[in-house]
Amino acid sequence: MRNAGPIDSPTDPFSSVPLPSSGTTSRRPRIEGLPPGVSPDIFGPPAPQPRPAPPPGQGGPANGSQNGGAPDGADDGPAGGPGKSALPPMAAPVQPWPVSRPRAETSRAATFGLPEQPDPSPVLLEPEPSRRGRLLPAVLVVVVVLALLAYLVPAVLMAGSVLRGTRVGGVDIGGLTVTQAADKLRDKLGVKLNKPVTVDIGGQKEIIQAEDAGLELDVVGTIGQARSGFPGPMEVWRGLTGTTDLEPKVTLDLSQLTRTVEGLAESHDKVPREGRVAFAGLRPVVTEPRDGVLLDRDDAVRAIDAAFRAGRNSVVLALRPAHPESTPATVAKARALAERAVAAPITLALGGRQAQIPPATIAASLTFTAGEDGELVPRFDAEKALATVEKGLIDEAQAPRDATYDIVNGRPVLVPARAGRGVDPERLADDVAKVVAGQGSRVIPVKLATVKPAVATSQVSGLGIKENVGEFTTTFECCQPRATNIQRMAADLDGVVVRPGQTFSLNDATGERTREGGYVEAGQIVGGRLVNIVGGGVSQFATTLYNAAYFAGFEEVERTPMDYYAVRYPAGRDAALLYPDRDLKWRNDSDYGVLIKTAATGTSVTVTLWSTRRYDKVQAVESEKRDFTPFRTQTSSQPGCVPTAGAQGFTIDVTRVFVNDGKEVKRDRKQTTKYRPQAQVICAAE
Repeated sequence: MRNAGPIDSPTDPFSSVPLPSSGTTSRRPRIEGLPPGVSPDIFGPPAPQPRPAPPPGQGGPANGSQNGGAPDGADDGPAGGPGKSALPPMAAPVQPWPVSRPRAETSRAATFGLPEQPDPSPVLLEPEPSRRGRLLPAVLVVVVVLALLAYLVPAVLMAGSVLRGTRVGGVDIGGLTVTQAADKLRDKLGVKLNKPVTVDIGGQKEIIQAEDAGLELDVVGTIGQARSGFPGPMEVWRGLTGTTDLEPKVTLDLSQLTRTVEGLAESHDKVPREGRVAFAGLRPVVTEPRDGVLLDRDDAVRAIDAAFRAGRNSVVLALRPAHPESTPATVAKARALAERAVAAPITLALGGRQAQIPPATIAASLTFTAGEDGELVPRFDAEKALATVEKGLIDEAQAPRDATYDIVNGRPVLVPARAGRGVDPERLADDVAKVVAGQGSRVIPVKLATVKPAVATSQVSGLGIKENVGEFTTTFECCQPRATNIQRMAADLDGVVVRPGQTFSLNDATGERTREGGYVEAGQIVGGRLVNIVGGGVSQFATTLYNAAYFAGFEEVERTPMDYYAVRYPAGRDAALLYPDRDLKWRNDSDYGVLIKTAATGTSVTVTLWSTRRYDKVQAVESEKRDFTPFRTQTSSQPGCVPTAGAQGFTIDVTRVFVNDGKEVKRDRKQTTKYRPQAQVICAAE
């Protein structure tokens, strides 16, 4: 083998395989012995089929071959016979298979460098999930459904009611409707909140009831804190497993509490007394100054308010010391001046005329009051003195006269004003004060001056004052001190004219009620307590005037209803009066003037308003009395105790309706009055 020459390998490794004869009908040459998986396509497209021989006479290829040999000029293959190719055409270049496979799965064709054939094996599917993987989603769905049911079922049952477990001040209202919860709170919690507070004022104790302080459970506000709609998940959980504690909301009427404190002050104040000198006949009477104590009203309101809100049972209120301006020395000095003032008459001289002010008139018109420096200053009421002596100086026809109206035959008749001549009262008052102080002669020259009337005719004429537009009467018991005050106020108001657009104030028109003004001490309820004050009982006149203006159709500006209902007054249409804190005001909202005429007897008072009627009828539409509250009974051994009969409280609505031609033309806003129960007071001796 050492001398062996090279072996020429065939051009085609399969050239030794015999090719089919030209007469075979197969499209491809049949090649035996190909390795498994090797496709015959590697030899290229199949050989062209021989054309059938044309029929005789139709001609054929130029070479006349029956077997469709090569055309003229074609070379015979090296291994075939004439007209045949020895090798198949060259195979197409190998193209890579687009899908890569793992090396372990490389096809056999790739092993032999042959083109990849489509893999006839089926595509492998993903491995089937385990049983645990199939159960997990189902379990999750079941859990979610159960959770939803666990929330929705109790939520639906709780919807529309107060969340379960809700308590207000220890009262359970969970699971109740809002209406049921409100009723339960009023029944259970109202009792707890209505505990009285004991106040200590200078060692004396007073009981303040919840209604005296205007304390009331705010049921709507309290329930508003609780959840009562469709509950959320956390609220359902809290309703099933826990509790919700809420604080009750209460309202305290500070205006009501202020009135109660006023009543306490009237009972316990010891107002400092100024020194003064007055006369009993011609004898000077001295009143020595005295210290006092006053209830600190602002501090008392705050302290009682805090006690009720905090639930405390007692509170101590402070009395502040108060000192008078005058001193015993200034009083003694004033007494000496008073003795000298009435020692002889004072003579007024006017030209050839003279008039004397006798000592009795001097005593009745002279007072000594404390000034800013504590000195007692003499004050002489010249108008009062001149009323009895001025006629000796001037003729009555010369005296001034105010414009007014007289009622003649049931119709108002204008009495025109008139200017006149008279003594200047202010100058005379100053001259007399100098005489009293020892600084002048007891003969005082006076001069007449033109004196204008206080009310001019132009102020009251042409105002349409022609008919009765409103009238009201109330009655009272005869011969009591309060009757004197009612009659005094009626006299002060008789003949007053209220011009169009003017607001009438009863306190401004009458001023402070004083002894000097003809008022006396009488009982009046102040802040829930019956106390004796100068001018007590004038609330009845205020109520009478208010109703006259009410039915005349005039606009209400300011009015305070009474704390307690009295049968002598119309329910919901009474008016409390206390100077200067509580006033009655109404406005003349018409285009006409209003004349106030009053008439008082021993048992009644009547107020009539004259103007031009604007409405055919004014009605008071009243609701039924409701929300009755019982009164309590208490025993008092306090000095000055006044026994009172108990009266239950109630609430009433009143609406004013205006009618013209039988039709309602307007109505006022409804007014609601809530009367407190008036305790029955039994006075017991200590």
